[in-house]
Amino acid sequence: MTTTMDQKPVFAPQIKVPATYMRGGTSKGVFFNLTDLPADAQVAGSARDNLLLRVIGSPDPYGKHTDGMGGATSSTSKTVILAKSDKADHDVDYLFGQVAIDRPFVDWSGNCGNLTAAVGSFAISNGLVDSSRIPHNGIAVVRIWQKNIQKTIIAHVPITNGEVQETGDFELDGVTFAAAEVQVEFLAPADGEGAMFPTGNLIDDLIVPTEIVPSGVLQATMINAGIPTVFINASELGYTGAELQEAINGDAKALAMFETIRAYGAVQMGLIQHIDEAATRQHTPKVAIVAAPIDYTSSSGKAIAKTDIDLNVRALSMGKLHHAMMGTAAVAIGTAAAIPGTLVSLAAAKGKEAISKADDKGFVTFGHPSGTLKVGAEAAEVNGNWQVNKVVMSRSARVLMEGWVRVPQG
Repeated sequence: MTTTMDQKPVFAPQIKVPATYMRGGTSKGVFFNLTDLPADAQVAGSARDNLLLRVIGSPDPYGKHTDGMGGATSSTSKTVILAKSDKADHDVDYLFGQVAIDRPFVDWSGNCGNLTAAVGSFAISNGLVDSSRIPHNGIAVVRIWQKNIQKTIIAHVPITNGEVQETGDFELDGVTFAAAEVQVEFLAPADGEGAMFPTGNLIDDLIVPTEIVPSGVLQATMINAGIPTVFINASELGYTGAELQEAINGDAKALAMFETIRAYGAVQMGLIQHIDEAATRQHTPKVAIVAAPIDYTSSSGKAIAKTDIDLNVRALSMGKLHHAMMGTAAVAIGTAAAIPGTLVSLAAAKGKEAISKADDKGFVTFGHPSGTLKVGAEAAEVNGNWQVNKVVMSRSARVLMEGWVRVPQG
């Protein structure tokens, strides 16, 4: 803002930034080509964060995101920056920013597995994948370097007549309409040093305040695969594991309890040094409750029979129970389910046997608030340590709008 001689304020016009609004899995976000961003936002720092905050409409004390592209939920307050990769055997670099709703903060500490399904499509449509790798008809294999977590992800994108095919008959619980199936493979999803279980244990005693449970101890499986996740038995907290969003999100005391558990889990996993630091690391770790299968009705009214699933899982993201399941948390679930002795595999009634059916080896189907999801993991014990080569799941993605997003300057 400047002033004229008569002291009337003169405000700078909005800037136009090329952008694409996309759904990926059960999330949606604003996608950018790195080179389309203003020069000062092409590098990490306050200029980039401030731009993305204004695009989404945060911080918003009203919790509505009325003045931005966000949807005022963790699933819809997301941003993605993509660039042609210079890393060998990779096509595109993928950087994910989770934008806080009520505070001026962008969390770069983890990945979004759901939006990963849209990365390949955007990369192909925006010339970030060499044309020689795109069939005229068939499946394009897009090699993604996930910069937040320094991991390789492979997206299998359907192509029809040389263009990304977005329409189809693949149904995904948590998404209203059918679309084309995109298979996503998360390679070696544990952290770079292979510390899948940061404490070295499949199950730990998580020390929490006695206000959480009188004993001050919760059993927990703390795993770093896909995204750092703390799994707790639902029954220890008085839940069935089949709750829908309102049962938890409508209970301020419950939300505060889960945030406290998350903070103590973050310390025990070595992600932060003190629980107070959890407020500046909202995106990770996730906290989830697990339980053996029971019948329930999903948020859409769909009946889920206990015979349809191996276990129930409910996970929180950015302080709220997720309406379905985060893709990265699904990676953690699939990984933990494939390893006997974790709370996740134990919740599947018969542990490893429950996911080792002759025609479905390595896959587990779990219930979430919107329905069910099937995820598979290749796990093996090597020299006494568990390793996971890859985790596979199917999602879908499509462009919702493309053009420019307008952003006020200053």
